[in-house]
Amino acid sequence: MKYLLLWLEAPLQSWGYDSRFDVRQTFNFPTMSGVYGILLASSGDSGAQCELLARMKNADFTAISFLPKPAENQEATLQERAKRLENHVENSRLRDYHMVGSGYDDKDPWEKLHIPRTPKGTIAVANEGYGGTKQTYRYYLQDKKFAVVLGLEDDLAEKFAKSLQEPVYDLYLGRKCCVPTDLIYRGIFPNKEEAENEMKTVAKTKKLEPFQQFVTAEQDRFTEEDAFFISDVPVQFGETKRYMDRCVKIVDWV
Repeated sequence: MKYLLLWLEAPLQSWGYDSRFDVRQTFNFPTMSGVYGILLASSGDSGAQCELLARMKNADFTAISFLPKPAENQEATLQERAKRLENHVENSRLRDYHMVGSGYDDKDPWEKLHIPRTPKGTIAVANEGYGGTKQTYRYYLQDKKFAVVLGLEDDLAEKFAKSLQEPVYDLYLGRKCCVPTDLIYRGIFPNKEEAENEMKTVAKTKKLEPFQQFVTAEQDRFTEEDAFFISDVPVQFGETKRYMDRCVKIVDWV
C-alpha cells in the first residue's frame, strides 16, 4: 500500500449528500465519493467502473480540516480552537439561490430551448401541474482548505499520482464552479506518517493548523457520540450511481 496526499482548496467547495434538484446540501468535509470522482476524472475512467471502485471501497481514507493559526500570544487551548472552528464553519457556509427556466424570450429560437418542458414537449406552466420555472438552493463551503490522506494498493496509488499531474478531464471540488485554486496532488508516500508530515509542511506554509480528522470507523463504534453513517462509498458511477454506507468518526487533531 502507498499513500497519496491531496490538497483541496478553493473559494467554493461542495461535498454533496442526499441532494435533490431543489436543495443541494454539502458536508463540512470532503466525501469519499467526491474525492473518488476527482481521481477517476483525472485518469479518464468514465462510466460505471464497478471493478475499479470495488478495489477502492475499503481504502484507508482520512480527511483533515484546518484552522488559521492563532496569534503567537494567543493560547491555543482545545476550547479556544473549538470556538474558532465554530465561528469559521458558521461564516463559511453559503446558500446560493437559483431560478431555472425564467427570463427567457420564447420568441427567440435559442432562448426558447432553455425553457422547461412537459413530458409532451410543450412549455411547462405552473398551473398545469408541471412546475414551470424551478427554484433551487445550493450550499457551498467558502474559503475552506482540506487535506486527504488516501491509502491504496501500489498500482492504483501510482496510477492516480500520475493522472492527477496530467488529468484527462477538468477537476472540480464538488461542482463545476468549484475550481481548485492550488495543486491537488502533493505526493505519494510509502506510509501514512510521511504523508501526514508533508501535510503539516504544506499547512505551515499557509499559516494553518490541523484541527479535525474525519476517519472511517468500525460500525460497532457507531454508538459513540461523534460517529455517524454517511452513504458516500461509490460502488458504481455513470448514469446509474450506487453507494454503500460508511461509518465516520470525528477525531480532534492533537
